[in-house]
Order: sequence, then C-alpha cells, then structure tokens
Amino acid sequence: MSSIDKSGTYRLGDRTVKRLGYGAMQLAGPGVFGPPKDRPQAVAVLRAAIAAGVDHIDTSDFYGPHVTNEIIREALHPYPDNLTIVTKVGGKRGADGSWLKADAPDELRSAVHDNLRNLGLETLDVVNMRFMFDPHHPAEGPVEPQIEVLAELQRQGLIRHIGVSHVTSAQVKAARRIVDIVCVQNLYNLVRRDDDALIDELAAEGIAYVPYFPLGGFSPLQSDTLSALAKRLGVTPMQLALAWLLKRSPNILLIPGTSSLGHLEENLAAANIELDGATLAELDAIGKA
Repeated sequence: MSSIDKSGTYRLGDRTVKRLGYGAMQLAGPGVFGPPKDRPQAVAVLRAAIAAGVDHIDTSDFYGPHVTNEIIREALHPYPDNLTIVTKVGGKRGADGSWLKADAPDELRSAVHDNLRNLGLETLDVVNMRFMFDPHHPAEGPVEPQIEVLAELQRQGLIRHIGVSHVTSAQVKAARRIVDIVCVQNLYNLVRRDDDALIDELAAEGIAYVPYFPLGGFSPLQSDTLSALAKRLGVTPMQLALAWLLKRSPNILLIPGTSSLGHLEENLAAANIELDGATLAELDAIGKA
C-alpha cells in the first residue's frame, strides 16, 4: 500500500476518490496571477501527483486566470479514467490581479465554457459555485439564482455534479432543495474551526467537505504547540496539520497545493502519520484556544 492509500477514500459525486488530493492554485504565478516562473516544474508536479496515486485535483479557470487549467491540460491530457477534476466558478480576476465577483448568469455560463475549453473536457466532473456575499467569511444571502444556472448547465450535460463554496449551513440546505450537492468547500484548518458543526452535518448526509487553505493559505499556520508536537513525532508541522484533518472526519477531502516536488512528497506522506488520543487532544486544543 502506498502512503496516499492510507488516507482512505470517500464518495465525491459518482466517484470514490482518495481523501488526499491536490490543489492547483499554486501552479500559477505570484498571487495566483500570471504564469509560473517555472512552467516545466509545474507540469512535473502534476505528473508526480498522479504517479503517486492522486485521483482528485481542485482548480479554477480564474487561477491565473486560465493558467492552471492550461497547465493541467498540458501535463495530464488525455486524463486518467479515475481522475476527478473539480473546478469552481463565481469569480474573476481584475487586470491588477484583484479578486472580483462574477456570478451573473452569463458570467457563470461563460466560466463553465472557459473551464471546458482550457481543460479540454466535454463535461466537468464537479463545479463548485463560489459565493462572495462577504470576501472574508461566509455570509447569508440568496444562493438560488446561481444554483439554478448551474442546474441548467447540468441538464445540458456540461456539468456532472455541483458543489458550493464559501457558504453557511442554511445556504447548503437552500442549494440542496434545487440540486444534489456533492461537496462543500470552505476555509477550515487546525486553527480556523468555524465549520466544526457544518462538517458533522455534512458527514451525516454523506456529503464531502473540502477545506481550502488546509495549511493556512497565504499565511501558513503558526503554532508553538503544533511545532512542538511535530518535532516530537519527527514530522513537519504542515504534515501534522494535514494528518489532523484526515482524522477530524471521514468526509474531509484534502487538497493541499504546492509548486514544489519536495513539498508534494511531504504532503502526501501525511497519510502515514498515526495520532494517538493524547496527541489529538493537544491538537484539538489549538483551535479552541
């Protein structure tokens, strides 16, 4: 058994995927804008992830924009039969690299077609609708207009499954009244624990939860306790943070991103880490401090 197999599996739409996947955001240039400094390296990282057993890649056509999807296509097309590619819509990039909302019906339709074209696909496996009622945290607001548009595209055969991102529990319920929701993608990690209750709700319904920024994102996780525990176990703090997420709930699917072959290997090795009850309790306390 390879290390990634030890992460276990979970259902994502009509597929069963390994719980340790890969997030493509960091394949673009600085600030997720423009091309990478080393495109051959980005291609190599993707191919190494697949060779290691990764079967779930998270991306978006507004990463770059277009850059990560173009690199994914260059590296992996034609895609392995077991590979699930999840993308997201609802945003766009300004000329200055700013992150802007783009959730009008025509913008969503255009985004889906952009993803199809740049990934070289006829149908997208999963499309997450990213909501931006508040840029910093999920905020209540109507989700029905956007979900209706994606449901229409699903009926046309352009989308296989639909997910939601940056949402509250009430918004998940509202979306599920329109379509089947196969995953929820929100900010969550060892330190940011706002979605504890939502994760448990989704697990009871058999819905995958995919934390973005599982390692803190643009501001990596910092904790003296995490560092001390990692040193004691002989692993890196980031590996330990991923191992905690795998232990947190069986419906959590991880998509740590990197543009480094070394960091990719480290991330995937997190599946090997065994956590006893005492260590888990110490880690749990970090998010409750």
